[in-house]
Amino acid sequence: MATPPNPAPKPSAAKALETVEPVGKRVLIRKDEDKKQTKSGIHLPDKMEIPTLTGRVVAVAAQVAADKDYPIQRYDRVLFHPKHAVPVDFEGDNRLFVVPVEDVVAVFRRDAE
Repeated sequence: MATPPNPAPKPSAAKALETVEPVGKRVLIRKDEDKKQTKSGIHLPDKMEIPTLTGRVVAVAAQVAADKDYPIQRYDRVLFHPKHAVPVDFEGDNRLFVVPVEDVVAVFRRDAE
């Protein structure tokens, strides 16, 4: 008697990699760490932090990538307005935000020499 063929292996939920992809005119930004020290070197208590409005672009929605009016690319360091930023509880560090592209107010660039 022939042995029945093995069924195709089912994808394991534990092995699936979950990602966050912004839609519409939005980008996904990983906010920079809040500063615990002032520029003059004064260390702040744990409860006080200087809020940062900068971060790295993790993902760009297809609509933004296709629009030449928005020169924002993955890995760019940006300055953003946090009012409409939506926090994403994805990695537990609460530093990922989906931000409307209109709230990205500046992109940091280095001059090519």
